[in-house]
Amino acid sequence: MALAPYRRLLKIPGVPALLLMGLLARIPSTAMGMTLTLHVAVALDLGYGKAGLVTMANTIGMAIGSPLSGRFVDRHGLRPVVLVTTVAQAVFWACAWALPFPALIGTAAVAGLLALPVFSVTRQCLVAMVPVSQRRSAFALDSMLVELAYMAGPALAVAGLTMLGSGVTMTIIGVATAAAGLGIFVLNPPIRSPEEREAQSIKVPRRQWLTPGFVALLGTAAAATFVLSATELALIATMNNAGQTQWVGFAVAIWCVYSLIGGFVYGGLSRGFSPLMLIACMGLLTIPVSLVSSWQWLVVMLLPAGLLCAPALSATVDVLSRWVPSVARGEAMGFHGTALLIGGASSAPIAGAVIDASGPTWAFVLAGLVGVAMVLTAAPFWPRRPVEPIPTPAQTPSPQTQSAQTPSASPPSARTEPTPAPAEAP
Repeated sequence: MALAPYRRLLKIPGVPALLLMGLLARIPSTAMGMTLTLHVAVALDLGYGKAGLVTMANTIGMAIGSPLSGRFVDRHGLRPVVLVTTVAQAVFWACAWALPFPALIGTAAVAGLLALPVFSVTRQCLVAMVPVSQRRSAFALDSMLVELAYMAGPALAVAGLTMLGSGVTMTIIGVATAAAGLGIFVLNPPIRSPEEREAQSIKVPRRQWLTPGFVALLGTAAAATFVLSATELALIATMNNAGQTQWVGFAVAIWCVYSLIGGFVYGGLSRGFSPLMLIACMGLLTIPVSLVSSWQWLVVMLLPAGLLCAPALSATVDVLSRWVPSVARGEAMGFHGTALLIGGASSAPIAGAVIDASGPTWAFVLAGLVGVAMVLTAAPFWPRRPVEPIPTPAQTPSPQTQSAQTPSASPPSARTEPTPAPAEAP
């Protein structure tokens, strides 16, 4: 297993601090959904149906706000967006525990709209700070840190609500989110490389990068989170039916470890793979999980698909970073975040209906088939050759400069050709 790529990555100035800040800032973010759910369902004693309405409002707000905040980052820089969203989160979480249910729904939607964009900003800054040849390792490591955040955040939320109550827990989340926003504001990582800053005032029409291929990429990213969320729900339902609810956390943790191992290995490989192949394989390998009934064997059967979780998600970010111009990267990362949210949010009611009607076994089949079906749908729109970064006027030499640099009598072979983006493995 090659450790050299990670050593080289962590030697890049600013990258270790960015990754650490991203991890710490994501922990309160991953605790928010669980906190809202248990606050409404348990503390307010309104049931899980109304709790689902609050989390749905918050999720819809985040889905809309993610590309908007990314666009503002592209246009106005990181600090103004971080300042506004940090203040909004601090205000919401400081008073959410005291709000009546109707007000909580509305403010949760606004809080989602003004969520601190820590996920997309971390990836956007990694693109700016890390050379193209090392980005796959960077995104793989970032995906592993996301796994750690999702392992810690909901668990800490449950512990806080159990021992401290919802009011104190929500206040702590507000303080932690404000601290995360302050940390990002002070760190102020670059959102573009020095070369890309020269073109930051140039506007690139959205139609140049918001192509059918880009939409297909978003669809595969959504399919990946659909597979993961539906698999998690089916795993929990299987263990509940077996009377082993106390082991749910342990089983989910093992599954997360599979993803960590897969991400670590993938980031150390000499070349990457297409997200189409990774997500299709993850879906196909999820279907055989339905063949076992014991939860112990179920956890073992999740190993092959689990190893592909972090690689599949990191591969979608890697491809996006090479398809989109730097001046629109924040908005594109926001659309990517929205796709992940849509995939995860849509899986719960669909997989839940299948579990209620036919049992959790068929939910594993559903998860796998959806992943494969989305890849087959996206494949016709996928570029047949690597997409070169879209040039901007600031990066394209003027005709006078080009004629001065290249004599008109020069043969075509003497002209400098643009370097294509790295090819993906089929």
